Amino acid sequence: MTNTVLTVFALAGLLGVVSLMLPLAERLRIAPAVLVAAVGCTIGAIIASMHGAAENSVANDVLKALGEFNLRPESFLFIFLPALLFEASINIDVRRLFEDLAPILVLAVIGVIVSTFVVGIALWPLSDVGLLACLLLGAILATTDPVAIVAVFRDIGVPRRLSTLVEGEALLNDAAAIALFGLILAMLTGEAEASPIGAAVKFLTDFAGGIAFGCFMGWLACRILPGLSEHQLAESTLTLALAYLTFIIGDQYLKTSGVVAVVAAGLVVSGQGRRRLPPSNWEALTRTWGQIAFWASSLIFLLAAMMAPKSLANTSWLDLALLVVVILAATGGRALTLYGLLPGLTALGLGQSVRNDQKLVMLWGGMRGAVSLALALAASENTALPVEVRQFIGVLATGFVLFTLFIAAPTLRPLMQHIGLDRLSPAEVALRDRVVALSLSTIQEDLGRIAAEHQIDPAVTEEATRRYQRHLHAASEIAEENAQIEPASRLHSALQILVEREREFYLEHFDARTMSPRAVATVLTHAGWLRDATKTGGIAEYHAAVERMLAFPAYFRLALQLQRWNIERPLAAELADRFEVLLAERLVVGELQRFTNRELEILFGAGVAETLEAELAKRRSGIEQAIASLMLQYPNYARKLEQRLLTLTAIRLEHERFRRLLDESIISTEVFNDLERELTQRRRAAERRPRLDLGLSRAALLERVPVFAELDPKRRRRIGRLLKPRFVVPGETIVRRGERGDSMYFISSGAVEVRLPAGEPIRLGSGDFFGELALIREQPRNADVVALGYCRLLTLARRDLERAFKADGALRERIHEVARERLRPHGEAA
Repeated sequence: MTNTVLTVFALAGLLGVVSLMLPLAERLRIAPAVLVAAVGCTIGAIIASMHGAAENSVANDVLKALGEFNLRPESFLFIFLPALLFEASINIDVRRLFEDLAPILVLAVIGVIVSTFVVGIALWPLSDVGLLACLLLGAILATTDPVAIVAVFRDIGVPRRLSTLVEGEALLNDAAAIALFGLILAMLTGEAEASPIGAAVKFLTDFAGGIAFGCFMGWLACRILPGLSEHQLAESTLTLALAYLTFIIGDQYLKTSGVVAVVAAGLVVSGQGRRRLPPSNWEALTRTWGQIAFWASSLIFLLAAMMAPKSLANTSWLDLALLVVVILAATGGRALTLYGLLPGLTALGLGQSVRNDQKLVMLWGGMRGAVSLALALAASENTALPVEVRQFIGVLATGFVLFTLFIAAPTLRPLMQHIGLDRLSPAEVALRDRVVALSLSTIQEDLGRIAAEHQIDPAVTEEATRRYQRHLHAASEIAEENAQIEPASRLHSALQILVEREREFYLEHFDARTMSPRAVATVLTHAGWLRDATKTGGIAEYHAAVERMLAFPAYFRLALQLQRWNIERPLAAELADRFEVLLAERLVVGELQRFTNRELEILFGAGVAETLEAELAKRRSGIEQAIASLMLQYPNYARKLEQRLLTLTAIRLEHERFRRLLDESIISTEVFNDLERELTQRRRAAERRPRLDLGLSRAALLERVPVFAELDPKRRRRIGRLLKPRFVVPGETIVRRGERGDSMYFISSGAVEVRLPAGEPIRLGSGDFFGELALIREQPRNADVVALGYCRLLTLARRDLERAFKADGALRERIHEVARERLRPHGEAA
C-alpha cells in the first residue's frame, strides 16, 4: 500500500479502537484517557514484538500501518494543539473563571514557572544533559490535563468552584507552559539567545501579544457568527478556521504565542458566543468541538502510548531513579504553589480562599495528558536536539504521564470519597429531598390512571406504585420542615433559584428567536449581576442590582455626549436597545412571578414566596415606569417593538405547530420544508429592528415651542440656526446651582423640575424655558434643574442670545417678561 493509504488505514484503525474505549471505560468506572493509554501501550508492545505474521492478513496490515505511522515533530503541535486548546476554552464559563481569576492565574502562570524550575533544578545535578534540557522537561510536565479528573468530578459530584478552578487552571496553565516550552526549545536549538533577562522579556511579550491578537480574532469571529445562525455547519466551520488561523498567524507571522492567542480567542468566543448564538446553536457548536477534541486527545494518547514501550525499552536504573525525582519534584512544585502562594493571595485580599481538601485534590489530581504528550513527542522527535536530550525527555516525560494516569487517576476517586468531597452539603441534601418528594408525590396517581386506561390488574398496579406511597403527603411534610428552618436561609435558597431561573428564561426566549442577540447579551449581563448579588448577600443586594440594571450605563452616557456634538446614531441605538431590553425584562419578570407562585411557594413556604413576590412587583413597577417614560416620547416606536415581539412569538408558535404535524405524519417532509422556508423569510423580516428617530430636527422642535411657533417661517429659520437640539434622560441634572450659566433652554417635549434652595420644587413642561436669568443678570445659577423624564430641548448659547434678540424683538420681550416674573418674591429661579 502507498504511504497515503497506510496513513488513512492507520488513522481509521486508531479511531476504531478509540470508539470501543468509551463504553468499556464507563463499565470499568475509569477515565477514558487511562484506558486509551493502556490500550496504546499494549498495541505498542505488540508492534515491537511482532514477527512472522501472515503477510496479507488484515491484522498484520493494521499493525504494520500503525508501526510505520509517523508525523513530523511540529505536526503534533500544529495539528492537535489548536483543537485541544480551543475546545477547552469555549467550554469554560468565563464569568465563573473571572470570579476566581486571581488563584487561577497564580496556579497557571506562576505555578508553571515554579514547577518548571523546581523540576529542572532537581534534575540538573543528577543528569548530564544540562540545565536547559532539564527546564524543557519541566515545562512539558507543567501542563495539566483536566480530562481525567473532570470525568471523576462529574461521576461523583463535587463543588462547582473546585471544577472551575481545575479546568481554568488547566486551560491557562497549558498556554503558559507551551509558551515557556517554545522559548526554552528555541534557546536549546540556538534560535534564541540564552539570556535570563532576554528570555523573561520574550516570554512576557509573546504572552501579551498572544492575548491581544487572540482577543481580536475572537471579537472578529463573534461579529460574524450571528449572521450564520441559520447554518450550524457554517458556525462550526468558522470556529474551526478561527482556531487554526489564530494559531498559525500568531506563531508564524506575528512571532507571538499562537497557543496563548488560541486560548484568548476561545475565551472571547465562550464569553460572547453564548450571548450571540441561540442556545441550540451553541450546544451544536460545543458538541462538534467535543468530537474534534476527543479525536485529537485520543490520537495523541494512543500515538504516545504506542511509542512508550519503544521509548522505555532501554530504560536504565538511573532513568527510574530520575523518574522518582521527577515525580517528587513535580508534586513538590505544585504543593509549593497550592500551599505557599495561594494563602498569601488570600491574605492580600486578591482572591477567595481555597479549602485544604480542595487543594489536596488539585495536588493529587494534577494529571498530565494530551498536551504533555504532544510536547514530549515534538521534543523527542526533533532532530535539532542532541540524541541524549531526546532520549532523556522521551523516557521521563512518558514515564511521568503514565504515572499520573495509571497511579494518580485511579486513586483519585477513593481519595475524594475519603475526604467527603463527593457528598452534598446539608442544605443541598434538604433541597434535593424536597424537590424529589414533591415531584414523586403525584406519580402514584398518574400510574393508577394509566393502569386503568390499559386495564392492568390492580394488584400489579399496587406493586408498581408502592415505592411512591411515602411521597403522598410531600407538601404537608415540606411545610413542617419549613417551620423548622430559619426564614433567612429559606429566602436565600429561593432567591438563588429565582436568579438562575431568570437566566434560563432569557435563554429559552433567545432559542425561540423572540429576543435579538443584542438584547440577550444585555439581559444575561444583568442576570449575572443578580447572581453575583445573591451569592454574597440577600434581598437588599438583589434590590441594589435591580437598581443598577435600570440605571443608565457609561456607554449610554457616552452616546448622550456624542449627541451634543451632533452625532445622533449611537444614542438612537442605545435608546432602541433600552426599549427592547426593558420589554424583555418585563416579560420575564412576569414569568418569574408565576414561577414563584407555582413552584417556590410549595418548596419554601408562603412567607418566602410573599417576600419574593413583593420584590418582583417592585421590580416590575420600576420597569413599567422606565417603559412609560420612553413611550411618552416615542409611542409609535414602542408599538412597533411590541408588534415585532408578538410577530416573532406567532412565528415560533407556527413553527412548533408545523413540527408537531410533521412528527404526527400529518404533513410530509416536503410540505414542512416549504412551510419553514416561508417562516424563515418572515422571521428575518421581523427580526430587523425598526430604526428609532430621535426627533431632534430643529424645525420639528421649534414648532413645539410657542414663542417660536408664532414666528413667520423666515424668522423661525434664522433663529433656528442659533439653537442646538439636546436630549436628556430621566434624573439628569441639566443645570446646577452655583455654576456659571452659558446657555438657556427651551423645552420642546418632556418635563423638568426646578429645585430651589428654599420652597417647593417647580415643574416646567413643553413650551417652557429656563436658564435665562443667569445669562441676563450675568450671575451664577441659583437653582438645580433636573429632568423628570426624557426631554427634547433646544439650547441657546450665551454668545447667541443677543443675536436672537436682535433677530426678533418679540422674543426678547417675552423672555424678559418671564424673567421679571421669576424675580418677584416667591417666583421661580433658574
